[in-house]
Amino acid sequence: GRIRGLLIEKRPPRVLVECHGVGYEIDAPMSTIWALPELNLEVVLHTHLVVREDAQNLYGFATLAERELFQSLLKVSGIGARMALAVLSGMQADEFVACV
Repeated sequence: GRIRGLLIEKRPPRVLVECHGVGYEIDAPMSTIWALPELNLEVVLHTHLVVREDAQNLYGFATLAERELFQSLLKVSGIGARMALAVLSGMQADEFVACV
């Protein structure tokens, strides 16, 4: 559901968060990446884990609203995690809801 740790690296669309000595690679929309603090400062992200046969991907969001929208988008036929991140990168969650 969430992770708290030191922000070690930002390489959009991925960030690296160290939590208790383990570095987690987390994919995030640009809206979240822009909201992150400077490197080596504490960060809290709301997360969603996608487990597939060939990968386990962790996605992180600055707000619960972003995560909920991401989860809703995943339920739409034809929209995967990458497309959902692209939607969230293009506009804020509340803006997207207003458009729909």
